[in-house]
Amino acid sequence: MLDVRILREDRELLLEGLARRGDSADVDRLVRLDEEYRRLLAESERLKAERNARSKEIGVMVQGGRAEQAEQLKSEMRAVSDRIKSLDDQSSAHKETLDSLLLELPNLPHASVPAGGPEANVHVREWGRPREFDFEPKPHWELGERLGILDLERATKIAGSGFVGLTGAGAALSRALIALMLDRHRANGYREIAPPYLVNAATATATGHLPKFEEQLYACDRDELYLIPTAEVPIMGWHREEILDAAALPLRYCAHTPCFRREAGAAGRETRGMIRVHQFDKVEMVAITAPEASYDMLETLTADAEAVLQTLELPYRILLLAAGDMGNAAAKTYDIEAWAPGVGMWLEVSSCSNCEAYQSRRAGLRMRAEGASGTRHPHTLNGSGVALPRTMIALLENGQNADGTVTLPAALRPYMGGREVLEPES
Repeated sequence: MLDVRILREDRELLLEGLARRGDSADVDRLVRLDEEYRRLLAESERLKAERNARSKEIGVMVQGGRAEQAEQLKSEMRAVSDRIKSLDDQSSAHKETLDSLLLELPNLPHASVPAGGPEANVHVREWGRPREFDFEPKPHWELGERLGILDLERATKIAGSGFVGLTGAGAALSRALIALMLDRHRANGYREIAPPYLVNAATATATGHLPKFEEQLYACDRDELYLIPTAEVPIMGWHREEILDAAALPLRYCAHTPCFRREAGAAGRETRGMIRVHQFDKVEMVAITAPEASYDMLETLTADAEAVLQTLELPYRILLLAAGDMGNAAAKTYDIEAWAPGVGMWLEVSSCSNCEAYQSRRAGLRMRAEGASGTRHPHTLNGSGVALPRTMIALLENGQNADGTVTLPAALRPYMGGREVLEPES
């Protein structure tokens, strides 16, 4: 959520930031609502002060035997009280409308973020070299079927299209990847959390998933809960409405959870196999830090996600997303894409973002330094560290051999009981 002061002090910055995202808003209406809210609030406060002063006068009159004058003044104050109630009701309504409109606004992009949509994304760097094959590499769905580790047909029978079933070594591979990632992140100083997979509306609002993206969430209407689209949501809710000690920052957390998203896939290759699904596992990293340290933390978070892919020996590239391609809550985002030769695509396996104070302001999350008179909103960051099943896709397709077997990277073998190669299961 943006600071309402931007409407009062720098409307041009707001308009320019929205334009860079290719977005727009009725800023004039927001300004009018804010001005009217403050006017109503000021008049109410003035009348309350007057009522308090008159109440003291009434007491003096009663004590001085001027009962008739006291009753007259009481009658006048009853009218003032009615006016105060009307003003408070009006100001509350204006505030509610203003807040609901502010919740719809995206975060403003950082100055280093280019304007435009996906076509304006900036290639930052690459790691590794895509493997050259002496045979035609197969897509992961063919490899998975041959190996007996991927069952899309039964998953569809159970839940419909967009769901995946892993069996045998496939299920073990998923579990092994999660364990490897969590071990790495814990070693790098992240505290592991096992959060709830269902969250209330206030928690989903804090991260920016509500109200704007409600249609993308799976809702449990009976209990007024939502299945999480990412572990970022419950981890951000961990400190909602708290005041953190600035000396304890940064806080860094990691978590493995399933993620549930209603998003529809585009027609074509993304609808086949495991590329775009409604339920998937992901290891997430979240950081809460002082504002002045947040952009250094973004580089650290991104490097920690990169290290996972390097450990898995997967070639990848990093993109700096343009303003119009970022998530609503982000001020700056790096996407990490792994190369998948079987489908001939770079697949996003991690997205690392600095949300600045956008989420902490929505979450009522603040920080206070020792001896400081007031509080500030810390900056929050999140990044996939990393997401499955696209990482599995890259592993299978990069590690495949001409006979249909798949060679596992050395770092993963201890997590697979020493297994070096995936072979067809009987």
